[in-house]
Amino acid sequence: MRDLTQGPIARPIVALPVPIFAGMLLQTLYYFVDLYIVSRLGNAAIAGVSAAGNMAFLVFALTQMLGVGVVALISQAVGRKNQTEANFIGNQSLVLALLLASLTILCGYGYTRAYMGTIGADAPTLLMGTTYLYWFLPGLALQFALVAMGSALRGTGIVKPTMIVQALTVLVNIVLAPVLIVGWGSGRPLGVAGADLASTIAIACGVGLLAMYFFKLEKYVQMHPSTWVPRLAMWLRIFNIGLLAGGEFALMFAYLAIIFWIIRTFGATAQAGFDIGSRVMQSIFLPAMAVAFATASIVGENFGAQRAERVTKMRLPN
Repeated sequence: MRDLTQGPIARPIVALPVPIFAGMLLQTLYYFVDLYIVSRLGNAAIAGVSAAGNMAFLVFALTQMLGVGVVALISQAVGRKNQTEANFIGNQSLVLALLLASLTILCGYGYTRAYMGTIGADAPTLLMGTTYLYWFLPGLALQFALVAMGSALRGTGIVKPTMIVQALTVLVNIVLAPVLIVGWGSGRPLGVAGADLASTIAIACGVGLLAMYFFKLEKYVQMHPSTWVPRLAMWLRIFNIGLLAGGEFALMFAYLAIIFWIIRTFGATAQAGFDIGSRVMQSIFLPAMAVAFATASIVGENFGAQRAERVTKMRLPN
């Protein structure tokens, strides 16, 4: 645990966003690495991956709700020096993550083809996008466990282990992507399916590494199976706090889906170009998002510790 209720308030405000930004930047590299290699397969492949990748924003909406709620509640418990409560929240978030992962798998495989049939520019785009999502859904489901554990750590003021794990998973993805997509060294190219398989394997490695950290090294928020009995009231508290943050990603999914549907008449090339441009634009906002995520942990701990004067110092002057 890192005590954010003591010392100069400027120190964590400057220090915490850096590793968070690095982790978020590494997250975006998953998509860009896959997209770069998939571009060798043609416009239909890029358009299919782009249109299908938009569905990930629905998962991001749920992970945001989960992550923001967990950070807020655990940081407040840490500020109150209530380790029992922090442990309970962290373990309940893991149970909730398992439920959300299961729903992602069921709904994803059930509605992927209908979704792609609505926004796909043509039959090849529909095929590529459907294939991409079918192989990526396990990876998206695993994101919930990654977010739950990472948010529990962030709530205690610890961000470096999550960043290191994310860096390692990106390296795994970079190594596997060309092997699985175009068959480098193996002679067995899997096309767009290989892009998702590489990402899914990388994310699975990340979940395993972070779980090992929790079992062996984490001392403040630990995994206790005795607290895994579902508590609906706690889940509602998490979602109530994270609702607005998750809603932003849900609206982004709806906005991009409408754009893809409108420009589908211009063909796969237009859809591919739009997605690449929009992803670059989103990357520009990463530093601001990193500061916002770090601020939540600092405010939460000081609020829980009833250090209102430190929270006030974080406000910009009028």
